[in-house]
Amino acid sequence: MVEWKNLDTLKSYQELKDTARVNLAEVMSGENGAERVKTYSVPMAEGMAYNYAAKAVDDNVLAVLAKLAKEAQLTEKFAALYNGEVINTGEKRLVLHQLTRGQLGDAVVADGVDKRAFYVEQQKKVADFVNKVHAGEITNAAGEKFTTVVQIGIGGSDLGPRAMYLALENWAKKNDTFKMEAKFISNVDPDDAAAVLASIDVAHSLFVLVSKSGTTLETLTNESFVKDALAKAGLDASRHMVAVTSETSPLAKSDDYLAAFFMDDYIGGRYSSTSAVGGAVLSLAFGPGVFDRFLAGAAAEDVLAKNENLLENPAMLDALIGVYERNVLGMGCTAVLPYSQALSRFPAHLQQADMESNGKSVNRFGEPVDYVTGPVIFGEPGTNGQHSFYQLLHQGTDIVPLQFIGFKNNQCGVDVDIQGSTSQQKLCANVVAQMVAFACGKEDENRNKYFAGGRPSSIIVGDQLTPETLGALLSHFENKIMFQGFAWNLNSFDQEGVQLGKVLAKRVLAHDTDGALKAYSDLLNI
Repeated sequence: MVEWKNLDTLKSYQELKDTARVNLAEVMSGENGAERVKTYSVPMAEGMAYNYAAKAVDDNVLAVLAKLAKEAQLTEKFAALYNGEVINTGEKRLVLHQLTRGQLGDAVVADGVDKRAFYVEQQKKVADFVNKVHAGEITNAAGEKFTTVVQIGIGGSDLGPRAMYLALENWAKKNDTFKMEAKFISNVDPDDAAAVLASIDVAHSLFVLVSKSGTTLETLTNESFVKDALAKAGLDASRHMVAVTSETSPLAKSDDYLAAFFMDDYIGGRYSSTSAVGGAVLSLAFGPGVFDRFLAGAAAEDVLAKNENLLENPAMLDALIGVYERNVLGMGCTAVLPYSQALSRFPAHLQQADMESNGKSVNRFGEPVDYVTGPVIFGEPGTNGQHSFYQLLHQGTDIVPLQFIGFKNNQCGVDVDIQGSTSQQKLCANVVAQMVAFACGKEDENRNKYFAGGRPSSIIVGDQLTPETLGALLSHFENKIMFQGFAWNLNSFDQEGVQLGKVLAKRVLAHDTDGALKAYSDLLNI
């Protein structure tokens, strides 16, 4: 039977706090470091690997983390999730995003519907529609093919799909699967929509409106902005728009859309990239086959997350090392550093996924916890970040754990040899150098040039960023966030912290204000 307990009630957590600390600079130096790099590695799906040699752990720490995983029943809780128990206690909902890419356990029936069959049905519906768009069977009013797709959404309806599109855009062009350019409108700031609309030919653009409830203020405002632009161009908006929403939303059966594709309340926005939320725009951009490959990579990585052996479960291991750093070593941030320009928006997606999930100070029963929970997540691609915030990471007063991502080969297959090495080799040389520099540091009598070292990092290594490896990466981090939430006894699947601001904004717009709310409203001429 699964028991939900706070982290600080677990015997293994107390043992973890008493375990001897690892001198990272020492264990990563010389042949000791070489041996760690070879052995402290866990295979991931699609030929990737999670290497944690430069983390401040050793066999003793790992043994206690394995005890914690067992005592906290992390495997059992994951099974409860994918077998359809009510894991989202705040909203009394199932949590089924894994079902959008595969069946991990029992058939899940909710509301009288087999949910895996429902998600597959929606994927097929998207694919059929997309194939007709690409074939010119669904066109604009003039009978001309659509050349651009524009996603209108915010939060999880924007960050994940946008990050995935950018990750595969150059790959698709190189591999002749690029079908339509994609743009994204998210911010209610009118400059966002105006800039996107100015950059496209609206007559040949298809707009994907994404709102599960059909009531999201920013999204509906931007929809009106787009409809106004279409009307001014003499175009019928209903011939240019599709909706991704729930079956019960006001958008579901509206004549304002060419088609509607459905998600449900069991798919959280920040976990929705493998649902129709990501499926529509990515399939339109790259073809349904590429989206299927993306799903296959995510499904393969999900299977690894079922493994009870901590040292064979990369997501669980990554999660518990993170708990150790946060709760025992006192490190409050994590930097996500992909050495791949294609992953330029991946840190922003993980920022939402992690901080919206585990940015909680009460447990899943609404009781305050007496320990710290989710870290602050930030990041940029290397090598750009090296010339930005790495100064603080190397020599600042706070130690920030680092999550590197690197690939042996680039996506475009275009490179140049300069001074005896290619650009890709230079990129990879930089990530290698940074990991060792952070771990080992450098002695110097000049304190301005002294590096203490002892700054932990891990790296996910792959051959190339493809649809499959991207799916596996996404799954790894989604499952890492989930396992950490389980360890902290949080509900990682609601986001009440987003709601208060929305309520107050509605009051401002209705001029129902007083006190500071009114004063700030006056300051901004609302």
